This record gives sequence, structure tokens and C-alpha cells, in this order.
Amino acid sequence: HMRVTRLGAGVDRSGRLDPEAIERTLSVMRDYRLIMDRYDVEGVRIAATSASRDASNRADFFGPATDILRAEPELISGSEEARLSFEGATADLPEGGRTLVVDIGGGSTEFVVGVDDLEESLSTDMGCVRMTEKYLHGDPPRPEELSNCLGEVEQHLDDVAREVPGAAGAVRFVGLAGTVTTVAAVEIGLAEYDRDAIHHFVLTREAAEDVFRTLA
Repeated sequence: HMRVTRLGAGVDRSGRLDPEAIERTLSVMRDYRLIMDRYDVEGVRIAATSASRDASNRADFFGPATDILRAEPELISGSEEARLSFEGATADLPEGGRTLVVDIGGGSTEFVVGVDDLEESLSTDMGCVRMTEKYLHGDPPRPEELSNCLGEVEQHLDDVAREVPGAAGAVRFVGLAGTVTTVAAVEIGLAEYDRDAIHHFVLTREAAEDVFRTLA
């Protein structure tokens, strides 16, 4: 099961989790608790990432979440998020030399390079929710909004080039999470999300740029 609740909505602006976003997420957790009870699930791991890392009131979320799921959320660091992303992304891939894994989240994006294990990584403060709330206010966004957004993205990519030099020598690029899968879905022409159609889909640079122009 996968449910998107936008827990990080407004965090970049306010530094706090929004009460409505907390309640949306807790509601999903209640549904998950029912499913886990149905199957007698004994062990649960809850990983909290960028939104909770940045929020001063994360206890308002962690407390009720612990009560519902009977396990305390684990606040993982950006480096740990990067390691987990790399392990998950490469687990069922054939050996293929140095791989660059990019995990675009709501508040952060992780860049990870390695062959069999993580060698270099960087967690950056850019994500689809953070950048949209900060820059993209029109629908479609105005040219100056896109320009300002891309300007910050390029600054983060300069950091990646400096801090993760192995990225330039990677022979394989693996993209994770909703932004990448949505671009793939638009390119394929899916009316509804289909994991099997998207998983391992090869998305060319030309296709990604075409989707960008379409959505912009």
C-alpha cells in the first residue's frame, strides 16, 4: 500500500508540521494499523525523513503515531536516507558498474554513488514540495518562477559536483520516488499509476525534457 499525505506541506515556510497534514498522515496510519492487525504483523519500522527533520513540532506527530502503530518513528538523517535509498534501488539490479542513485523527495534530494556499496553521498535541501511552495505559484508556473527555481537547483547540483565527484563517472543512473515515476508515467501515457509499467522503465534525457516542457 502506498498513500501520499504531503506531511511536509508548509514546513519550508513555517518550520512546523501543519496540523491538517499531521491528521492526514495519522488517518493513513490508522488504516495501516487495521491491515497489520489483520495479518498479525509483529514488527514495524517507521522512518521519518526531511519534513520531520526540519519541523520544530515533530513531537506533535511522533506521539500520536507511536500510539497508533505501537512503534516509535525513527528520525533518520540525510546520510542514512541516502544509504537506504541506494540499497533499495540497487537490490534487484544486475551488476553494472558505478551507479548514481537520485532520490527526489518532498523536502530533500539524496545523491548516492557506489558499485556494490555506498561510496559517496549528499543530501540536499531541495525536494518537490519545498521547491514548489518556494517558487512555483502559478499553474502553469510563470517563466520567471521556473527560472528562479532552476537557479536554486543548479546551485545544489554544483554542491553535488563538488561533494560527490564520483557522480560524473557513473555508468548507470537510477531515479527514485514520485517525481521520477510521474515523469515516466506521463512519457508512457498512463492514465493511472502502474508500478509494473514504471519499474525499470528507461527514461531518456530527451523524454524527461519533453515532459518538462509539456508540464511547464
